[in-house]
Amino acid sequence: MSAPATALMWEARATEGRGAELLEWARARAAELPRSPLRGELLRAPQDRVLVITWWDGAYGDELPELPEPDASLITRPVHRWRFESLGPVAPGR
Repeated sequence: MSAPATALMWEARATEGRGAELLEWARARAAELPRSPLRGELLRAPQDRVLVITWWDGAYGDELPELPEPDASLITRPVHRWRFESLGPVAPGR
């Protein structure tokens, strides 16, 4: 049986016209985490939304490094955070 893995998701929406700034802020904060995740991805979506997903070696309840909350002037609402327990890869369709 493989070691447990946990995915952390961090999603924020930038104030009008500041999507690029929020994207770079998230990129910089992810690079400053106290340790490196197994994997990490930075994504964007319409309405200046930014999503960071990091995968960690550890169980769902473990203490894991998370991105902080940006300055309130950069975002339209508090950051949304989710935590998921990995159940393994999905088999490709046929």
